[in-house]
Amino acid sequence: PERKFGVVVVGVGRAGSVRMRDLRSAHASSAFLNLIGFVSSKNKESASKSALLQTAMAEVGRGGRDGEERQEITGKVLHEEHIELLMEEFAFLKKEVVGKDLLKGSLLFTAGPLEEEPFGFPAFSGISRLTWLVSLFGELSLVSATLEKRKEDQYLKMTVCLETENKRPLTWIEEKGPGLKRNRHLSFHFKSGSLENVPNVGDNRNIFLKDQTIFVQKLLGQISEVELAAEKKRILHCLWLAEEIQKCCG
Repeated sequence: PERKFGVVVVGVGRAGSVRMRDLRSAHASSAFLNLIGFVSSKNKESASKSALLQTAMAEVGRGGRDGEERQEITGKVLHEEHIELLMEEFAFLKKEVVGKDLLKGSLLFTAGPLEEEPFGFPAFSGISRLTWLVSLFGELSLVSATLEKRKEDQYLKMTVCLETENKRPLTWIEEKGPGLKRNRHLSFHFKSGSLENVPNVGDNRNIFLKDQTIFVQKLLGQISEVELAAEKKRILHCLWLAEEIQKCCG
């Protein structure tokens, strides 16, 4: 390629290691990126550069809005990673949901204990599930939200009642504690039938590379303004919902 972008990976945990592996790969998008090095996630020097963000932006809701505003002012590319939208399960759901009239639905996510301090309030640490619901059913409104938390047992359960624009109820639950396996349980009821969980639709290979490709396309100006505006609207709506949920839970 005529143009290559220097890249510094901030944070070298599991996701950061995968990013560095992909940057060194022979993938077409990697040809546009030159891995210069890596630094601790505590380093904030890359804040004024074009950035591909993990869930860090979602951890502090207002920060997400500020980041989008800085992007417009500086002309830099701010890409928030949403690999959950690149998963085979989501592609299957998207096809199943299109054109159907939802009556009610629920999404329950279970996992082991997760420390709130580094990962944020459950509505933010679990924002990928909220993103699924918004991407499938459009913008949502908050009806109610509760948080049950037993610190001594490392247990929490957040229950959120949402509504679609057609006033159809959607329930989102995040439940985490010892002995709970990482799993996603969903139930969507339509006028034409029901969908209970997702069948095995294949593994999610190279989803970080798919996300990297989208980032490079943005850097090269290959994604339309319409698509970018729709993505920004969805991200900010999800961040706003997460903020409202946190307020509602006190």
